[in-house]
Amino acid sequence: MSEISIRPALITGVVSGSISEEIGFEIGDRVVSINGEKPRDLIDYQFLCADEFLELEVIDKKGKTHKIEIEKEYDEDLGLEFETALFDGLIQCTNRCPFCFIDQQPPGKRDSLYLKDDDYRLSFLYGSYLTLTNLTQREWDRIEQMRLSPLYVSVHATGSEVRTRLLKNQRAGQILDQLQWFQARQLQIHAQVVLCPGINDGEHLTQTIEDLARFHTGDIPTVASIAVVPVGLTRFRPDEDELIPVAPEKAKEVIAQVQALQTKFKKERGSTIVWLADEWFLLAGVDLPPESHYEDYPQIGNGVGSIRLFLKEFESAAKRLPEKIAPAREYVWILGNAVERAFLPILDRLNQVQGLTIRMVALNSQYWGQNMTVTGLLTGQDIFEALQDQALGDGVLLPSLMLKQDAPVFLDDISVAELEQRLKTNITIVQGVEGLIEVCRTMQAVPI
Repeated sequence: MSEISIRPALITGVVSGSISEEIGFEIGDRVVSINGEKPRDLIDYQFLCADEFLELEVIDKKGKTHKIEIEKEYDEDLGLEFETALFDGLIQCTNRCPFCFIDQQPPGKRDSLYLKDDDYRLSFLYGSYLTLTNLTQREWDRIEQMRLSPLYVSVHATGSEVRTRLLKNQRAGQILDQLQWFQARQLQIHAQVVLCPGINDGEHLTQTIEDLARFHTGDIPTVASIAVVPVGLTRFRPDEDELIPVAPEKAKEVIAQVQALQTKFKKERGSTIVWLADEWFLLAGVDLPPESHYEDYPQIGNGVGSIRLFLKEFESAAKRLPEKIAPAREYVWILGNAVERAFLPILDRLNQVQGLTIRMVALNSQYWGQNMTVTGLLTGQDIFEALQDQALGDGVLLPSLMLKQDAPVFLDDISVAELEQRLKTNITIVQGVEGLIEVCRTMQAVPI
C-alpha cells in the first residue's frame, strides 16, 4: 500500500497523567508522522514511539500543523488513543467461505457488520483470525522483519483441495508451505479449524490436526495450539452454500475423535495441543472437561474453556457476595440457551443471598434462526420478543458481550436504550464475572 494512502491518525483519547496530556494533546488532533516516518498502523506507532527522542508532526483539531519534540524514557507510552488501529485502511478478505458470518447477515445494518477483516495486523494486535491468502510479499517481509508473532490463522483443512473448496480461493492450498515459512523464521501461529460436516470432518479432520501437530515441536513451536470450532449457521445464509448444521450426534462423534488425539498428544508431547470449543459439549449435551484440561487457556478467544474459566472466576469472586441484601430485589438475567445448563450452579449461588432473586431467561435466537445460541449472538429483537409480556421485577441483567464493543448496540442495530423503552424496565450491562458480582451486591432499581 503506497504512503499517500496513509491517513493521519485521529486521536480519540488522551490518558490522564500521561506525557500527551502534559504536552496538551487534545481529542481531534491527528498524528501525521513520528521522526519523519508516517505510521501505517498502531504497530508502526508503537515501534516508532519506543525511542527516547521524538519529533511528531501533528495537525490540531483546527487544522493547524505543529512540530512537537518529546524527550522521554525508552518505551514510555505517550498516552494517546486512536480511532482505529489501522491508519492506512483495513486489509479485507478475498475468500468466499460459505460459512462466513458476514455473508450470513441480513442487509441494511451498520456498515461495520459487513467489513470482511483478513488483516494480519489485527491478528497480531487483537487475536482475530486470518487466512494468509491475501498477503503481498511486502506484508510477508514486514511480518518477518518486525517479528509479528503469534498470529492467529484460520486453517480449516491442510489438504490443498479441501481448503481451496472451503475458502474458494486458489491460494488457500499453500497453507503447509506457509507453515514451513513460519517454522524457518521461528514465528508462531495459533490455528483454528471451523468444522463443516461432510466437508472437512472425518479423515480430513484427523489429517489436519496431525499435520498441524507436526509443527508443535521445539522451544518455540510453530503451531502453538489448535482449536476445533463447530460451524455456525443462520437463516440468512445463501441457499447454495452446501453446509449443514452440527447435530448432537455429530458433536459426540467429533468429541470422541478429537479426544483420542488429545490423549495421544498428551502422552507423546506433554501437551494436549488441540482443543474443542465449549460449543461441542453444549451441542452434545455432555459435561465440559475439567478446568485442569485447558492448560494455560491458549484458545480462550475461540471459546475454548471460557465457561470453565468463568465458573472458576465466579467461585472466587462469589466470596464477596453478602449473606443478605435489603431492600429485596429481583432481576432477570439474559443468557444464550447454549450455556443454560453450565450456568445453573452460578444461578443457585446468587439466589442463596437472602433478599436477592435472579431469574435466568435462556434464549435461542429467532433472529438468526438458531435452536441453540451462544450469549454473544442474542439480539435486541430476540430479547424483546421473549420478555415483552413478562414481569421483569427490578430490571434486566445483560452480559456486555452481546453488544458492540464501543457502543451499547446489539447485532441487529437495536440500542439498549431503545430496548429499555420498549420493555419499560431498567437494563444493566454486566461486564463479566466482576460486573455480575458487583451488580448483585450494590445495584438499586432505577425507574424508567
